[in-house]
Amino acid sequence: MSSTANTTATRPLDGIRVVELGSLIAGPFAAKTLADFGAEVIKIEPPGTGDPLRVWRAPEGETAVWWHVQSRDKKSVAVDLRQAEGQALVRKLVETADVLVENFRPGTLEGWGLGYEALSAVNPGLIMLRISGYGQTGPLRDLPGFGVIAEAMGGLRHITGMPGEPPVRPGVSIGDSLSALHGVIGVLLALYHRSTRDGRGQVIDVALFESVFNMMEGAVPEYDRYGLQREPAGSALAGVAPTNAYPCSDGRYVLIAGNGDSIFKRLMDLIGRDDLGRDTALVGNPGRVKHVETIDEAIGAWTRTRTLDEALVALADAKVPAGKPYTVKDIVGDPHYQARGMLQKLQLPDGSALTVPGVVPKLSDTPGGFSGGGPALGAHTDAVLRATGVGDVELQALRARGVIA
Repeated sequence: MSSTANTTATRPLDGIRVVELGSLIAGPFAAKTLADFGAEVIKIEPPGTGDPLRVWRAPEGETAVWWHVQSRDKKSVAVDLRQAEGQALVRKLVETADVLVENFRPGTLEGWGLGYEALSAVNPGLIMLRISGYGQTGPLRDLPGFGVIAEAMGGLRHITGMPGEPPVRPGVSIGDSLSALHGVIGVLLALYHRSTRDGRGQVIDVALFESVFNMMEGAVPEYDRYGLQREPAGSALAGVAPTNAYPCSDGRYVLIAGNGDSIFKRLMDLIGRDDLGRDTALVGNPGRVKHVETIDEAIGAWTRTRTLDEALVALADAKVPAGKPYTVKDIVGDPHYQARGMLQKLQLPDGSALTVPGVVPKLSDTPGGFSGGGPALGAHTDAVLRATGVGDVELQALRARGVIA
């Protein structure tokens, strides 16, 4: 297993300063990705409680291990944004920032005097990434938005699961994560535009539901042209055959993607059904889709006589794309994950080691990296605010009034 990623090499966002507002997943995930590639991220948290993610899925009294992934290498500054003095401190920080990331409900920052119009007045080059459930405009903008609702509105939940059964959760907060990545794309585009054009910043408006909708492939044109509405297809890939999960003799499943024409023929030869491989009605995907039940039955009859490992070896020898549904135990023990640097070690403040995901994507000359986990609440408050000109006496007074911690 790899050690902590190397951060000594030049990274593409070295010198970029990000102020992160908001909490939980979408905004912080975007800022974490920017930090992985060299950006200095100053995370603003409410005094006393901090980001709720600090305690998500963690035993009582402990810090969530997820926190050390989501907030690695960030600087924690505890400021009460609901107080005028706290808002003034953020405006001061923004003077030297390149990017501000926030995921509050639209209008919240404006109510605190921290909207884009106010902040760009003190820093015209500021790029502001705004992530919300429904976007900054439109009739639904004021509604609270969470990933689960965005996944439903974006169309994903309807097609996820088994036919005739309730829609199921994909297993992770995919709506938030997709929005974070769309936000990162927006930030990089805006940074490029700023550096090559007029030096001015801009607003990036990312809606959770739109980020999900952007992944819906050909659903809209298929409906527009053919009246076709995608429905849940379980483990199959609707309209593409054969692609499915097939049961093995040991109670496990093997995923097989035999949908290429030449791949299909090799697969049929492997399972002893060369009659299907030679059938002219099954030469192309449209014909295979019409007869997908027959094809799936033939493949399933073969996989049921073999363990998962036996099936995978045979399929690899036949050059048929196949795999197994990885558990996290499979991932941590997998040599390919390790060889690719996707399993890294962090040393926590108590001296223990924690395995965390590595950095994606991989750049040949300026790779990303990180050196530490998530900070303690307010660990950098004094240092960061001193750098803006706040003196020790004022820091003490602000802390006494509960503005900072």
